[in-house]
Amino acid sequence: MFSFVKPLILMLSMLLAINSIPIFAKETGERQALLASTDPQISLDVLDIMMAPLTVEELKSEADGWLKLIKASAHKVADAKLRIKSLSQKQEEAENGQAGTSAMQADTGKDSAMDELTNLRAIRTAEIDRLNIVLERINQKMGLDENGKEAETVLAYRRYTDAVGGIKLDTTDAESSFSSIKGWLISKEGGKRWAINIGIFSFIILVSWILARILSGMARRALALASNQSKLLTDFLVSMTSRIVMTIGIILGLSALEVDIGPLLAVIGAAGFVVAFALQSTLSNFASGIMIMIYRPFDVNDAVEVAGINGKVSSLNLVSTTITTFDNKRMIVPNNEIWGNTITNASASKERRVDMMFGIGYGDDIDHAMQVLEDIVSAHPLTMEIPEAVIQLHELADSSVNFICRPWVRTADYWTVYWDITRNVKVRFDAEGLSIPYPQQDLHIYQEQKSVTPPVENAEQAHIRHGIDQMGLEHAG
Repeated sequence: MFSFVKPLILMLSMLLAINSIPIFAKETGERQALLASTDPQISLDVLDIMMAPLTVEELKSEADGWLKLIKASAHKVADAKLRIKSLSQKQEEAENGQAGTSAMQADTGKDSAMDELTNLRAIRTAEIDRLNIVLERINQKMGLDENGKEAETVLAYRRYTDAVGGIKLDTTDAESSFSSIKGWLISKEGGKRWAINIGIFSFIILVSWILARILSGMARRALALASNQSKLLTDFLVSMTSRIVMTIGIILGLSALEVDIGPLLAVIGAAGFVVAFALQSTLSNFASGIMIMIYRPFDVNDAVEVAGINGKVSSLNLVSTTITTFDNKRMIVPNNEIWGNTITNASASKERRVDMMFGIGYGDDIDHAMQVLEDIVSAHPLTMEIPEAVIQLHELADSSVNFICRPWVRTADYWTVYWDITRNVKVRFDAEGLSIPYPQQDLHIYQEQKSVTPPVENAEQAHIRHGIDQMGLEHAG
């Protein structure tokens, strides 16, 4: 019975939807025309909000509308300039008595034209600002190319506004040029506007500097609460906090100066690959610096041996480490050379063992020598009782009987103990009659001697030799 109701409702809905399309299009067209042509005094923030939902084609229509207003203002500016030029000529002719017009009338008309020109320039600048809002929205919708440049459609608007914007001074008329500069300085869209922008820029930089100092100080205090925190990592994080805040402040300050940082950031991003490829070694040092800061193989003032260099660590940045050698030479070592090789840190532990070896002669008393060494080590005020020092007969060398002497000391006292014990051993060994032998070798000489007397012959051998001599065989042979 009611089977025809659903198709009827569906047909009515379709008719209503079709009829509403022209009405919606008409309302959209009216709304677009309202923004661009009938409300040139719209505020920048309101215009930016209203441009957000529009499509690229709608935004182009808006840009065309603002471009028409800018062209009209540019024509008015040109007419005002021509009128000023004509009045200047009439004023000059009146001053020379070549025209019937009085110089005062020409001067009054010229001043009025200059004021009008200043106002027209302010209107033109305001319209260009609103066109730039629309162009920025087009860039957001269309995007930039791979080189960070705007589309040709947007660049066409930019070129026109650059051509008609600004102030071009007439060098042949000093009075008009001075009036133009003065009018620009006192105008709302000229000098006052840039004075406000510069003031905002200075304020942002000052606030950023103060915030950088405060936040870096807070970061330092927060890191100081962490136990066993690396001083190198602390300095790096504190400095990076300050630099990040200042970088953000500079970007905001440039925006206040009406500098378009969008293309700049896009160019920087596009050039990142090229820079990364060109600076491979630097980036490798950067990565190594990060690893050093995270894993902390050494810290500031640590005595280290890295890349064949011995000294104390003075400072570390993301690219290199500065080491001051023990003879006070400053060595700057790339971080990649450090992280890719063995790192010896003599200051990593609070305690160190001093390894020494002393020898006595084979004819000296071993027990006596060991007792002397124990007395020297225990009597020194900088040696530690725990861990206990090791003093033992170590080897029977070619020229000496060698003892190892290994006391434990604080790391800072290593060389003091080493030098003191070495000196005391020499003094005590001499006093105790213990020899410190020189390297020596035993040389055994064997000498072979020949006898000058002939060996004793028996009677038979003598008879045979006598017979040979008698026959002359010896001489013949």
